[in-house]
Amino acid sequence: MKNEKNLKIEINRLKKQIQKTKEEGKKLDQANVNLQDEVDSLWAMLEEMTKTDVGTWSKITKDLKTDTVTKALMITGKKAEA
Repeated sequence: MKNEKNLKIEINRLKKQIQKTKEEGKKLDQANVNLQDEVDSLWAMLEEMTKTDVGTWSKITKDLKTDTVTKALMITGKKAEA
């Protein structure tokens, strides 16, 4: 009789533990969904920043090329007469 009572107590304890584990699993699943959404947003931001960087560097190199060509055209090997 005592063994049967102890078994029932143990079964109830394990059922409660299973229920807690299921609830924790649901919370973790929701946290995972939230984190995945955040990761997707961050990747989108990074992609946008990369596109902006490419545009910025393209403009910088174009300006540098123009500036270099202009300076090269301004240099002369002839001395000016006074």
